[in-house]
Amino acid sequence: MADFYQNGTITTLHNLVDRPLEEMEKELLSFSRVRPMSLVLPSLYSELQGPALGHIINEICEVPYLNEIVIGLDQADEAEYKHAKDEFSRLPQHHRVLWNDGPRLRKIDSLLEEKGLAPKEMGKGRNVWYCYGYILASGRAEAVALHDCDIITYDRSLLARLIYPVANPSFNYEFAKGYYARIADNKMNGRVSRLLVTPLIRALKKVLGHKEYLDFLDSFRYPLSGEFSMRVDVLNDLRIPSDWGLEIGVLSEMNRNYSTNRLCQVDICDNYDHKHQPLSAEDAALGLSKMSTDICKAIFRKLATQGEVFTNETFRTIKATYFRVALDFVETYYNDARMNGLALDRHKEEEAVELFAENIMHAGDYFLENPMETPFIPSWNRVISAIPDILDRLYEAVEEDNA
Repeated sequence: MADFYQNGTITTLHNLVDRPLEEMEKELLSFSRVRPMSLVLPSLYSELQGPALGHIINEICEVPYLNEIVIGLDQADEAEYKHAKDEFSRLPQHHRVLWNDGPRLRKIDSLLEEKGLAPKEMGKGRNVWYCYGYILASGRAEAVALHDCDIITYDRSLLARLIYPVANPSFNYEFAKGYYARIADNKMNGRVSRLLVTPLIRALKKVLGHKEYLDFLDSFRYPLSGEFSMRVDVLNDLRIPSDWGLEIGVLSEMNRNYSTNRLCQVDICDNYDHKHQPLSAEDAALGLSKMSTDICKAIFRKLATQGEVFTNETFRTIKATYFRVALDFVETYYNDARMNGLALDRHKEEEAVELFAENIMHAGDYFLENPMETPFIPSWNRVISAIPDILDRLYEAVEEDNA
């Protein structure tokens, strides 16, 4: 059970009493009459063969308050798309599957590319961006939640707690970030958050001095969680990366666009487990190696937009400071794991820290060598300005695919 402590600059909504799910869903159903709700599910086709997604669909079938479910489907040919439609057809709620690799949405993507507005690379960010565009086009929701499709420990209470802060008309939150513990198979997981993000933020504070943005990031208990919810008006001006920097990029946008009293984080489950990425020390383009580099780039870019000047010497200092801070965290997590009867391999933890330290330098080098890069997907406001009927086109393409 969580504590009730409030720290940092972001409101924390705890799970203090294990409130009955039926009670919360009854409340959400009443909210839905004045604030209709949607759920976005970014999915790879391969996840339909995995251990999680079938169970997730079964759980969502029992959710009474959703007005719309939007599934973004990546890496699927025509036969696989039809199979995915069949799998999702048991959802009783109004739902649509975006066939991102299909000819109609590819045509939309080509139109955007002609204007220099298309997402530059495949990935979760691109998937989510098109789903958000469809939600704006359909006009069926005022609050929207997003969660991953590989959550092995899923039950629908996660969704109820995730969307509640932005669905409750008496709350003023525009955005809610989910958090949770990462424990599975008697081990402590969440290496990138534990061993990269938090130590890097603390190192940046030491090297760069006090920064409101760093305090903001440091306030989130699980900054890399793929579960968040927001009011639909947030979607119009949201600029997100298409790579592994998505979660940090979304937080950075919230920091840019909203006062902290309009943002919160919410405890959505006692424990959370999903598909684990390999460390991939031998290939910087895969696994946690690529993820860590993309996350570092996202943080460095944000600090640069606030006027921070980076040099090779700065990044070397950041790396050295990070390395010391991260090794101290390894000791902290080892003690925490032992006290809770969990296993934690110090050797593997320190191997991860060594890789992340290298990737801080790689991300710094990339940042300095590519000063003209524009890594963010344009906001839907900008796209609509360039192509006024784009949402109509997107809506028609999705409807025709689903017909």
